[in-house]
Amino acid sequence: MNLTYEDVEIGARYTTAAHEITVADIADFCRLTRDHHPLHTDEAYAKKAGFPGIIAHGLYGLSLMEGLKTELKLYEDTSIASLGWDKVKFVAPLVAGDVVHVEMDFTAKRENAKGTAGVITEAVRLIRADGTLLIDSQHVSLIRKAA
Repeated sequence: MNLTYEDVEIGARYTTAAHEITVADIADFCRLTRDHHPLHTDEAYAKKAGFPGIIAHGLYGLSLMEGLKTELKLYEDTSIASLGWDKVKFVAPLVAGDVVHVEMDFTAKRENAKGTAGVITEAVRLIRADGTLLIDSQHVSLIRKAA
């Protein structure tokens, strides 16, 4: 799609494809981050803690949100940088077997201080197939202006 700053419409909403969270996904994230807490690796431990099974790391969910959003190809050639994630709330656990998607809408935009690029703000939510909000957040990006 290659949205430029000028193309961004406040209120425009985008929804990603669905993704199923697997035990292998969680194990891979454990391996990559060296976070092997038993909530992420031991089903009996997770159940004893009150969860239906092993849960994914909150940061796995946040990373997945960015990946799913990237698959939309909104800024394939116009993205300059992520300026950060704000107001991140892990609302409900992300459990192996969950099928999730991302809903994202533009909430603000402005030119950068030099006027050479655009700063855009997205409301980004990870949602389970049953409609449960799992992660609520705000993402700020720097994107190119039209040539």
